[in-house]
Amino acid sequence: MFIAMNRFRINPALEEEFVETWRQRESYLDEVPGFQSFALLKGPCFNDYVLYASHTIWESKDAFEAWTESEAFRKAHAQRSAPQGTYLSGPQLELFEAVLT
Repeated sequence: MFIAMNRFRINPALEEEFVETWRQRESYLDEVPGFQSFALLKGPCFNDYVLYASHTIWESKDAFEAWTESEAFRKAHAQRSAPQGTYLSGPQLELFEAVLT
């Protein structure tokens, strides 16, 4: 099992727009071999941002890397994004390989 997460610091005033953008976007993940599941997670709220994370589970690191080079990846990332000012910094990518399950 391989997990890929992106953490996002989101402007609290644009939080609803951020979630709606994710709700409406087509991920194309169901077309990709090795994809297992996706979740958009809401973390703690701070004075200046709300923490969110996209969380995907993959069969293997190779399956995840193949997705990042696929047409499905390009289509998913070419879609409408949230309004300017929503993201307070770039996403922080975190990758994990399962050691124990």
